[in-house]
Amino acid sequence: MARKETDYSKYLRLEYIPHIWCPGCGHGSIMKSIIRAVDALGLDKDKTALVSGIGCSSRIVGYMDFNTLHTTHGRALAFATGIKMARPELNVIVASGDGDATAIGGNHFIHACRRNIDITLVVFNNFIYGMTGGQYSPTTPIGSYASTSPYGNIDPSFNICRLAEAAGATYVARANVYSIAQADNFIKKGIQNKGFSVIEVITHCPTYYGRKNKLKTPADNLRWQKDVSVSIQKAKKMSEDELKGKIITGEFVNKTEKEYTQKYEEFVIGKAQGKI
Repeated sequence: MARKETDYSKYLRLEYIPHIWCPGCGHGSIMKSIIRAVDALGLDKDKTALVSGIGCSSRIVGYMDFNTLHTTHGRALAFATGIKMARPELNVIVASGDGDATAIGGNHFIHACRRNIDITLVVFNNFIYGMTGGQYSPTTPIGSYASTSPYGNIDPSFNICRLAEAAGATYVARANVYSIAQADNFIKKGIQNKGFSVIEVITHCPTYYGRKNKLKTPADNLRWQKDVSVSIQKAKKMSEDELKGKIITGEFVNKTEKEYTQKYEEFVIGKAQGKI
C-alpha cells in the first residue's frame, strides 16, 4: 500500500514559491521540518507566530503562512520575547542562522535561555554567512575556508547546544539535514516544552561553505554530515581524540522548570494587583 502524502500547502504562501535559496541548500528541508512538526501537533497557524532575523534562514517567514515577523539582524529573539510577553497564549517559533543567533544576537540568545521563556528557537547552522558573501561565522570549524579566512579559520567555534545548556534552556537538541526525521521529532518536542527550547539543525551552504571546503555538490555536503555525526550515546564511549572533528547529535537537555511568562503573571502582575 502506498504511503499517503500530506498536503502541506496550507502552511505556505504559494505566491512566493519557488523560493530564492540556492540549488541544493538545506534550508528548505528545515522549513518543511518545522511545517511537519506544526502539522503533527495540530497547531492553529493563526495562533502561531514565526519570527526571524536577517540571513538566508530568515527568508522562511516570507514563505510560511503564519503570523510572521522579519526583524533586524540578531534581534529575532528580542522581538519574539515581546510577542510572548504581550500574547503568552501564542505559539512562538524563531528561525535564526548561526551568525544571526550567536554573533550579533548572542546576548539575546543567552538571556532568552536564562529566562526560560516559552519560545522555540530553530538554529539553521551552515557554518557560514551565506547571504552576505561567505564570511566565517561563530560556528565555522577551525581550518575551514571562507571569504574572510582564505588561509583557514583560526577562531574556535561555539558549541551552540552546550552554550544553550549552560545558559539555562530547558530543552536543547541537535540534528542534521541528512537525518531530517530526527529534526522533525526534536522540533516537535521543543514546541511542546513549556520553556525555552533550542534545536540546532546542521545544514549546508553548497554555494559558499561547500565549494570552498572540497564539498562541491549538495550530495557531498550531506555525506559529510552523515560521516561526522555521532549520537550522544555513541559519543559517551569514544575518547577525546576519537571525537575530534565529530558533531554530536541528540537531546542534550530535557527538563521542567517554571516558565517566564507564568512567573511574570504570578509575581509581577500578582503583586501589582495586590494578590500576593
